Amino acid sequence: MTRPDPADLLALAVDLARRAGSLALSMHAGLGRFDTKSTPTDVVTAADRASEALLVEGIRTARPGDGVLGEEGASDEGTTGVRWVIDPIDGTVNYLYGLPQWAVSIGVEVDGTTAVGVVYDPSKDELFTAVRGGGAALDGRPLRCNEVSELSQTLVATGFGYDAQRRAAQAALLPTVLPAVRDIRRVGAGALDLCAVAAGRVDAYYEQGLSPWDMSAGLLIATEAGARVGGLRGRGPSGDMVVAASPGVFDALHDLLVSLDADAAPF
Repeated sequence: MTRPDPADLLALAVDLARRAGSLALSMHAGLGRFDTKSTPTDVVTAADRASEALLVEGIRTARPGDGVLGEEGASDEGTTGVRWVIDPIDGTVNYLYGLPQWAVSIGVEVDGTTAVGVVYDPSKDELFTAVRGGGAALDGRPLRCNEVSELSQTLVATGFGYDAQRRAAQAALLPTVLPAVRDIRRVGAGALDLCAVAAGRVDAYYEQGLSPWDMSAGLLIATEAGARVGGLRGRGPSGDMVVAASPGVFDALHDLLVSLDADAAPF
């Protein structure tokens, strides 16, 4: 089977992300009703579903044999070795409240490895992109993460899950983490947090409980911008823990999180 051209995958992902973001923006003015999913704080809107439907239809029209994995239920293994991992609105609570911190995230895997990543922030019209081995960019301009070597001078982003027990465990880390770093930021959208590391808007990011669609594109963008990414104790990034940081502070942040058992199951 012919291996797909990453440039073609990138072009399609960019087009779909922009279209889905435009749809979500247009629907926000009439936003009034929402449902919940895993917990009462885990919300989903009609815009989430409409945006995912647009993405899935676009993928299946352009590349009918590809697989799809989406936050709102799209799931198809496909037959081509290509899988699209999509989050139609990463940061739905922000979207619901009118906070301009949400994004469309599209990661494109080829034979199980993410080859292309696109994160589009419609509120700011910012487009983050990456191709494996080809670097990362913001609106076409190359990205490079910050160079920092002292954990005490590190601006760290993090996030919290929807389950009350997980939130309690995550909050329990902060009295130790906060005094060890410059400061903490909580944006509320994992894909944008990873892109913030890539763009040098923060120096590091960690979070437990991310799903594949939260991190597929953002991890590639951060990596291609020079950040070091991983889990804890030599593991790769996963739902147990994602750490993305300037290489100069990755080990120090990693060791701090290990000392706190930050990847332990909270229940």
